[in-house]
Amino acid sequence: MFISAAIHGDELNGVEIIRRVLRTLQAGNISGTLLAIPVVNAYGFIGRSRYLPDRRDLNRSFPGSGTGSLAARLANLFLKEVVRRCQVGIDLHTAAVHRVNLPQIRADFARRPRCRELAEAFGAPVVLESPERAGSLRRAARESGVDVLVYEGGEGLRFDEFAIKAGVDGIAGVMLKTGMLELPDGIELTTPDAGRRPVFANASKWVRAPDGGVFRSVKRIGNAVSENEPIGVVSNPYEGSEIQVRSPRRGIIVGATTLPIVNMGDALFHIAWADEHDRARLARGAVTPIDPTADDMEVDAGPEAVMDEDEII
Repeated sequence: MFISAAIHGDELNGVEIIRRVLRTLQAGNISGTLLAIPVVNAYGFIGRSRYLPDRRDLNRSFPGSGTGSLAARLANLFLKEVVRRCQVGIDLHTAAVHRVNLPQIRADFARRPRCRELAEAFGAPVVLESPERAGSLRRAARESGVDVLVYEGGEGLRFDEFAIKAGVDGIAGVMLKTGMLELPDGIELTTPDAGRRPVFANASKWVRAPDGGVFRSVKRIGNAVSENEPIGVVSNPYEGSEIQVRSPRRGIIVGATTLPIVNMGDALFHIAWADEHDRARLARGAVTPIDPTADDMEVDAGPEAVMDEDEII
């Protein structure tokens, strides 16, 4: 099994998660081999940047090439020397700078059914079914027969103790599930949501600012929201006008901006839900079907692809 962090050099929580895992594990309690790579993108890590020096995204450069660009060579080396030596992997990420993610696991259960069991064993509050992206480590690993979970938690260039603890215990949970780890007597996992099943979601949507101004949130990551429930207000600092921001769906907030100053269209909240729930409500007549010909800018266009952090603007 491998655990990797800082494929994006400004995502620091994973570096601390791996440091704590290595500090607490004892060789006598491990069955198998654990490969730990705290900093994959050393160039970005040192420069406090998401990218490599040539502005390439390492997580869009797999499987890479031994004779290509710096990103291609690094991706190819990591795939050959680490990923293909393993059966399971956990790739640790955070949100981008000025955004924060609720601890969550992302995986493609349709292509790798075992990932659902591993995701549940991880024990993060939310498990989000997320299609693979071209050039990603997850796709290259799946094509090599390796089950990989992507862990998201916290924000870029910051330590988040809640996300770090959830990550440490989540790795231990996966190691227990795969038979790689046996806890000593008297030691128990301390995951904040220990004993709870994660919320499984297969659809999500970013709620965006209806206008520019100062954003005041009334919700936090991890909060459940109802359809049309107020979740924040955008106000004009020079006038008394305010525009209420409402949730388009019933779901759970899994990501949010940390900036109070917003432009029209900026991403504010990431809301996830189970699409099966919406289909059941539609069948009962509790939801009005969307008319694709309706000339109404407020019509909810439904779920959208789970975007990578640099694509959310």
